[in-house]
Amino acid sequence: MAHEKLRPSYFFDEEKIEQLKQIAPECFEDGKINFDTLRENLGDFTQHEEDPELEHFGLFWPGKRDARKAAALPPEGTLEPVWGDGLKADGTPDTDGINDSKNIFIEGENLEVLKLLQKSYANKIKMIYIDPPYNTGNDFVYDDDFTEPLQEYLRRTGQVDEEGKAMTSNKRSDGRFHSKWLSMMYPRLRLARNLLREDGVIFVSIDDNEVHNLRALMNEVFGEENFVVQIPWQSRLSVQNDTDISSNHEYILSFAKARRQNDRRLKESNMEKWYKEESFAFYPTLLNEDKFENPDDDQRGKWKADPFDAPNIRPNLTYVIKNPNTGEEYLPPEGRCWRTTKSEYEKYLADNRIVFGKSGNSKPQLKVFYNEKKELGSVPNTWFDGATFGTSTSGTKEIQKLFDGVSYFDTVKPTKLIEHLLSLSCRNEDIVLDFFAGSGTTGHAVLEFNEKTNNNIRFICVQIPVDVNEDSLASKKGYRKISEITLERLKNVITNNNFKNGFANKRMIHSNYKPWKNYQGISTTELENQLDLFNQNPLREGYSEDGLLTEIILLEGFTLCSSILPMAEITSNKIRKVSSEYCAHSLLVCLDAKLDEATISNLHLGEADIFICLDSAISTQDKLRLSDKGLIKTI
Repeated sequence: MAHEKLRPSYFFDEEKIEQLKQIAPECFEDGKINFDTLRENLGDFTQHEEDPELEHFGLFWPGKRDARKAAALPPEGTLEPVWGDGLKADGTPDTDGINDSKNIFIEGENLEVLKLLQKSYANKIKMIYIDPPYNTGNDFVYDDDFTEPLQEYLRRTGQVDEEGKAMTSNKRSDGRFHSKWLSMMYPRLRLARNLLREDGVIFVSIDDNEVHNLRALMNEVFGEENFVVQIPWQSRLSVQNDTDISSNHEYILSFAKARRQNDRRLKESNMEKWYKEESFAFYPTLLNEDKFENPDDDQRGKWKADPFDAPNIRPNLTYVIKNPNTGEEYLPPEGRCWRTTKSEYEKYLADNRIVFGKSGNSKPQLKVFYNEKKELGSVPNTWFDGATFGTSTSGTKEIQKLFDGVSYFDTVKPTKLIEHLLSLSCRNEDIVLDFFAGSGTTGHAVLEFNEKTNNNIRFICVQIPVDVNEDSLASKKGYRKISEITLERLKNVITNNNFKNGFANKRMIHSNYKPWKNYQGISTTELENQLDLFNQNPLREGYSEDGLLTEIILLEGFTLCSSILPMAEITSNKIRKVSSEYCAHSLLVCLDAKLDEATISNLHLGEADIFICLDSAISTQDKLRLSDKGLIKTI
């Protein structure tokens, strides 16, 4: 069929560029965008920066252009498995040789990790929850340049001293207090949006320092029309007496990937299905029975009258309703519509579920019965009280139970809070992403939630392996990195509760490919020689075979929980078969230094399967032989 070279060349904007090629092919010359032609095609829709009079509404800050570029730069790292650091699915083969865990914990800088996930997890994540730094003046480690080792980078940028001790704080006295934070968040949110499914949703915890900027930033990244809700969460029950007004709440901002205009709830109709079909009642809002009565002795019991009109204007929900008692006709109030179609309304009327006020002389109302409502629970409201959903204190207590009475974090989100977000957003087999994993609450919550609901929702948690403070209790207990504590928490949750599911651990490393160094000379011969050397051996010296296999998996768009099995029918070389529920084809990967003749003869590829090996391991003639069997790619 064909032979291709496999190289790390995926840019997150490639798909958008391909879409533009389909829409406006005349704007491309030699594979590059001709912006003059593009501007001519767009006509009046373009904005010219040179026009000093041009103004438009939006969020701007020093460094925004660089933040946008940071999202578009290709990754320079990859991931490799950490053997023995997960539980029950740590990469060590089970009896059937399959890594059964679909949960992934990644130690790595989250901007780079998000880039690495772009191809494998595009449009696959159902829910994202993050609890990013709140920009309160604490140490700030997310200045983005990870083309060098993390510690070297932190030292060069003045965030740690020569001994590796943290130095930098993003203080309010710094004129770029908000700008630094926004530049940190912007590329991560842009990349995160690509990973969400079309019905996906993101939740972001935040406090008063940046909630206004975050709302504006997410309006830009996700679209203001996709705003779902801004939830105040009661983070503390006690009163803080050392301030003028005690601050007892934080916020959770929520945006959808592509919210339909007629959605009236975060998850249209799904809540009812969960409650009714699966007897799932997780945290229903308690109903006040005193608000229900039964003045007409309805055999279905107590009820209350709710308005029959609803938000938005929809033609199929706009019709005349006649009061049968008075003959008066009603249309929905201005800017609204009725709750159901006319045929559904007539069914409600025949079922004695429509009333026209206490006297029978008013506009239509819908009977809502207490016995039905208490089974479903109320529609979630925008106040998450601490007694129901937990507080920072209860989150800290959960950590203490797992670490012999010690908490290594100042503030911790409670699992009840995240579990409730899961109940609103996810169903079985959905994937949840948290790329500011911190103490590990999201992973903990998913594990607990699955046990309570008999589901198998999966998590991907990402935590930067930043050093713990040398004087901290965590350091005295032997922890070197924050990620080590996160990892230990997940282990303790599983072992203490004997949970059936585990997780696999991955860590970020440099790409196994050599970085290309731009030639600075003027000799064509020298440049050609440099290209030849690079093509002959594109891999780093001492590259990680496990890391290279993971890098291949990501480059080919396979997920990190893909099945990797040895091909027992071929003994002349070590070949591993990679398959995923998201891909119709498989990868057959051989990283041996030499491909045996018997392997070439006995290898059978499916119609869409891809065989991958080292370019130096196979002759040109054998490449042709294999390409007759199917698609091959060489490294």
